[in-house]
Amino acid sequence: MGFGGISMWQLLIILLIVVMVFGTKKLRSIGGDLGGALKSFRKAMDSDDKDSEDEPERLEQGTPDAEFAEQKDKSESSSESS
Repeated sequence: MGFGGISMWQLLIILLIVVMVFGTKKLRSIGGDLGGALKSFRKAMDSDDKDSEDEPERLEQGTPDAEFAEQKDKSESSSESS
């Protein structure tokens, strides 16, 4: 038994059909594109984790986040126009 009831022979036949349909060059370019997408996704996730680690330090320093500053600006502008 293989994956979910699919035997190794069935997987090899499917792989052979895929290679015949797309060709090795096309599969290589698809693999490269997929690898590049995963690499950039991981890089973005790592940078997002670093940003979230910096957030407590920023809040301890008393620096407001962008959303709070925007709400504060809106409330000040609405009170001035009244």
